[in-house]
Amino acid sequence: MPTSSDFWPHSGFTMAQRDADGRLVLTDDLLRAWWHRPEVAPVAESCAHELALHAALLSAPRRAVSEAELAKFEDADARENYRVLLAWRDRLLAATSLEAAYLDIFRAGTVTVPPVFIDQLAQIIVHGMLEGTEEALQVRAAELFFRPQKVAIEESAVMLADAATVDLHASGSNYGDIGRLLIEANTKPRRVELDVIDQENAQTYWARNERHDTVVSFAYGRAALTAFCRVIEKWITHFYGVAVVVRPLRAIEAKHWAWHIGLDAEATGILNDLYAGVELDEARNRRILSLFQLDFVDPSVVRPDVAGRPVYLACAMNTSDVLRIKPQNLLLNLPLASIS
Repeated sequence: MPTSSDFWPHSGFTMAQRDADGRLVLTDDLLRAWWHRPEVAPVAESCAHELALHAALLSAPRRAVSEAELAKFEDADARENYRVLLAWRDRLLAATSLEAAYLDIFRAGTVTVPPVFIDQLAQIIVHGMLEGTEEALQVRAAELFFRPQKVAIEESAVMLADAATVDLHASGSNYGDIGRLLIEANTKPRRVELDVIDQENAQTYWARNERHDTVVSFAYGRAALTAFCRVIEKWITHFYGVAVVVRPLRAIEAKHWAWHIGLDAEATGILNDLYAGVELDEARNRRILSLFQLDFVDPSVVRPDVAGRPVYLACAMNTSDVLRIKPQNLLLNLPLASIS
């Protein structure tokens, strides 16, 4: 049975290495894993040139590839897939660490990297950040950093389940009551108790950690929401070495606040409007799932106009009842003096 020491065995983390500062470093084994992706793995129709280049890249994952080599491919889609993956590889090779590569994706301006690569990179980094943890709920909460969640709101309960898993079992025939709950939002939480993990049964997560079939309650006062706060704290500390404290809020009481960060696109728009004094209609207000307050342990690391004042965070679901966390927002929009 999987334990806390070997969760997410297929994330790619175990193929990376750490440098002296604890940052993750690209390895040939990790590069080879990307060359095994289905977009570029050989198929029966692959031509001899494609087969030869694929074998060469498995043998020497960092070797240069010319456009002339790709031009010999008979399949145009395969040729384009190789270009995309080679551009991704070269971006990783140019960075000093996987963390640096992650930040560079968003600091470069227009994001051209396919979302699937960004999510996989985030998972590897989060895996390394949580290595050795015994907190199963934190690991489950960390899935939000790279896997969208389907949301169901039933009275005061905010239930999150992996969106891809819900879609896979949309009929409910395989996913049982949980599928119907997350799709139709008309099933009482008590009917899916065995599939919901909380503090009392969190250890059951380890045995199913890559099945992505557990549901968590994201409502105020629930353990999973607190676990998510701990993940946010660790994420910021891992990248910037800055200590923060994050706690859930029932509401933002301040009428005029100094700084806010939306943890997803929907929440960003909502917080921007609230800050500007725009009144939310009932539909948009309903999409707000969670509010948080972030405080810096050392106010001196913060911009002078924000130092000593809280930063407010929010999560919100979109019109399809999906929560898509953008963990990069925590890094790019943080009011640190050194990055402002």
